[in-house]
Amino acid sequence: MRRVWAFVVLCAAVGFVASPILTPGFAGFSPDQFPVPQDNPPVQPSGYAFSIWGLIYAWLLAGSGFGLLRRSDDVDWADMRPPLFASLVIGAFWLPVANISPIWATVLIWMMLGTSLVSLFRVGDTDRYLQQAPIAVYAGWLTAAGSVSIGLLLGGYGLLDETFAALIALILALAVTLTMQYRLHRAPEYGVTVIWALIAIIVANRQPFNVAVTGVAVIGIVAILALRGTDTE
Repeated sequence: MRRVWAFVVLCAAVGFVASPILTPGFAGFSPDQFPVPQDNPPVQPSGYAFSIWGLIYAWLLAGSGFGLLRRSDDVDWADMRPPLFASLVIGAFWLPVANISPIWATVLIWMMLGTSLVSLFRVGDTDRYLQQAPIAVYAGWLTAAGSVSIGLLLGGYGLLDETFAALIALILALAVTLTMQYRLHRAPEYGVTVIWALIAIIVANRQPFNVAVTGVAVIGIVAILALRGTDTE
């Protein structure tokens, strides 16, 4: 069964990476997908930040390919595979859903996040940069993206002012990140990826300058870096 899981994880990774090719035209939620159009919401990171998907796709493919070819029967790799498979399968359907419904896309991204975090907690001690690191970066970006989706829904459906919606999203992202990073005591790539997203939010809020959102993002970066000192690696 370990070899079967290694194979299906690689298949899921290929399907996940192929999804953007098979679902062209998605460049984030469009403003008119919300009752209150989100033209320039403060919760949205600057566009350059989304280039991290290239790294995520390549690293997940490399890790799952190595896992099949060299670690297919390795016990150390076994426990993390089922939840990673679940996350990648959900992720393969995320883009088509996001083109239709921001609400359901948000539900799916939190399911992807939850299963990716379970996988991250289960990673073994070997092959850190091919087993742990790709999942950590993937889960870190999902933590940021899932929280941004919550902020967009809160602002886009008129439940909160856009700035307050962004603050709630940032607080949520930091609560998840700090809790998970503290409990993990490893995988610094997870926190660093969230910092990548926070910096992009700061950049996006330069003009017009949003002091509240920028301030919380800066505090979050400092908190993640401070917590890094408690990690074991």
